[in-house]
Amino acid sequence: MPRIRRIAVSTGGGDAPGLNGVIRAVAISAHWRGWEVLGIRHGYRGVIEGDADGVVLLDRAAVRGIGHLGGTILGSSNRGDPFNYPVQRDGKTIAENVSSRIVRWFEDRQVDALVAVGGDGSLGIAARLGQAGVPRVIGVPKTIDNDLAGTDVTFGFDTAVATATDALDRLHSTAQAHERVMVVEVMGRYAGWIAVHAGIAGGADVILIPEIPFDMDRVCEKIRRREARGRHFAIVVVAEGAKAVGGEMVVKSDGDEFRGHARLGGIAERVAEEITRRTGKESRSLVLGHLQRGGSPVATDRVLALRFGCAATRFLAETDAGGMVSVRRGAVELVSMEEATRHLRTVPLDSGVLQTGRDLGLCFGDEPAGTFLPGAPNSPG
Repeated sequence: MPRIRRIAVSTGGGDAPGLNGVIRAVAISAHWRGWEVLGIRHGYRGVIEGDADGVVLLDRAAVRGIGHLGGTILGSSNRGDPFNYPVQRDGKTIAENVSSRIVRWFEDRQVDALVAVGGDGSLGIAARLGQAGVPRVIGVPKTIDNDLAGTDVTFGFDTAVATATDALDRLHSTAQAHERVMVVEVMGRYAGWIAVHAGIAGGADVILIPEIPFDMDRVCEKIRRREARGRHFAIVVVAEGAKAVGGEMVVKSDGDEFRGHARLGGIAERVAEEITRRTGKESRSLVLGHLQRGGSPVATDRVLALRFGCAATRFLAETDAGGMVSVRRGAVELVSMEEATRHLRTVPLDSGVLQTGRDLGLCFGDEPAGTFLPGAPNSPG
């Protein structure tokens, strides 16, 4: 195996609680091995643009006391794809492949490996950089959406769920006081992991996720049943990618040539309006948005981030392979980038967490809640 002397770290895509923990773990575990660690700022922009502060030395002083902090000391970007980078030409912004600048930087600075921390988009870019000439690439899975294939969990997810659950706890009192329906929109894009976990933990009555197109008749039936039982309020959790049967996801803005995916958002408002129209119940919508990305990571995300960061350097030291660090059945493994990014990990329809919700009488918009006890006076609802 070639000897490692110097490695680089980058953080790309949306931020997530635990990013600083990964950076700290990579830097410290690399220093014990005698390696120098460089941090690339704002995705790959620090190298592409050649800014004076675009690359920073991550010595022990630079990463001291950052593990509990949210965000990332390196900054991030979701418009920094080097294979489709925005550049100015004749007063116009056009897309250009500038990946050769990154490969050349690795060669000129004699950097032996890249630790790329990101979600499916960022890791896909890192894999392409490996194919283009970056010597070795180790990916670290980062997304609050928990939707990366190849790993059972991603850091940032638990903190996002805790934030959403806390919001639901606080909404119960105002929903009950005003006898309203509160519709809460959470992140997750095309996967419903945050919605399902936060909804169950936070005592929601209805949970709508992308994996199960919902029928508003079923949703309103649940609310009417609660009303009939003297429960004059309800909590509805809806993932930003949820859609009605035969409908489309609600989009705030379309993607462009530099941002490959659309910005989702607005489904909670539509659901709230429809509930009011059909039931007469006063309804309000709330979008948690980037609150779920911010703040200090919870303990599980702190530990997971440190495990991932240390494992990344360990795999660099002990193998000659590239790939993505993952956790499967509690054990840390190295999986191929192809396996890690070939598809999204969505909520299986036969998953235990969904069954738990159904057993508790929650409505997922696809069938009446509590139908496993038809007509029984004690059926959930």
